[in-house]
Amino acid sequence: MSMLTPPGMGGKYRITGDKFPRMRRPRNRRRTILAVVASLMALGMAGWGTLQLIEVFGGGKKTTAAGRGQGCPKAATPSAPVRNAALPKPAKIKVNVYNATKRGGLAKETADELKKRGFTIGKVGNAPPLYDKKVKGTGILLGAPKAVSGVLPVLGTQLKGAVQKADGRKGTDVDLILGNGFKSLTTKKDADKALAALARPAPAPSVKC
Repeated sequence: MSMLTPPGMGGKYRITGDKFPRMRRPRNRRRTILAVVASLMALGMAGWGTLQLIEVFGGGKKTTAAGRGQGCPKAATPSAPVRNAALPKPAKIKVNVYNATKRGGLAKETADELKKRGFTIGKVGNAPPLYDKKVKGTGILLGAPKAVSGVLPVLGTQLKGAVQKADGRKGTDVDLILGNGFKSLTTKKDADKALAALARPAPAPSVKC
């Protein structure tokens, strides 16, 4: 009888040999399934995190089918400056000078100075009742609607602060109505600078990415 056989037992219960039987715990199938599912979830989260990092450090640019980014080009060609419409020369502008103040002789003095600067002078005198003694600023420039984009801005370089307005006239002449705030025309030097800046091409708008 083997030493492994319990006392009092024999026959078919007798254990032979000199090794202990291996006792294995039954495998838990549920734990195995949970472990596999957890592994798959961990792999999925790791892949998603990797894609997020690539998007962040890659600047978030989407790629086209050709694999190129849709951001700004590396070397953008600067746009050509936008040319302003041709401005009329002072000699082509006929100015009527009116005095809306109480100071006498102001219209004639101003008209003479404008003539020296190359403008063509039309009527000179007191302002019409609609504006007489009613202009508080330096002056008002009046002209036809089409004069707003060219003629009035050119004349406006001679009198800083003058208000530019369009009325219903059909002629090409314009009115300069001197107001109570008028002291003198802009100096010729400053007026020439303003006129040169007005004729200078405007820069093209830059492209923002």
